[in-house]
Amino acid sequence: MIMKLYEGEIGKTYIVYSVMVRDAITRRLEALGVNELTPVTLMNKKGSGTVIIKVRGTRLALGRRISEGIEIREAVEHE
Repeated sequence: MIMKLYEGEIGKTYIVYSVMVRDAITRRLEALGVNELTPVTLMNKKGSGTVIIKVRGTRLALGRRISEGIEIREAVEHE
């Protein structure tokens, strides 16, 4: 099932399905390691839609606009 990043459950690991934000933001996210097929763990969520994720050992805080543009799917155990 595909969902937006901010819709995920805290503590769960997901796989990035697609990144659909402005090109400059996409390039920045790629530089930080947020690419398609990258596992990310949702660490915390704020009511405003801001999320804190852990990707490749680094924590990132993403605002609602960015978290709305990142689609994820649940990670399968054997991936």
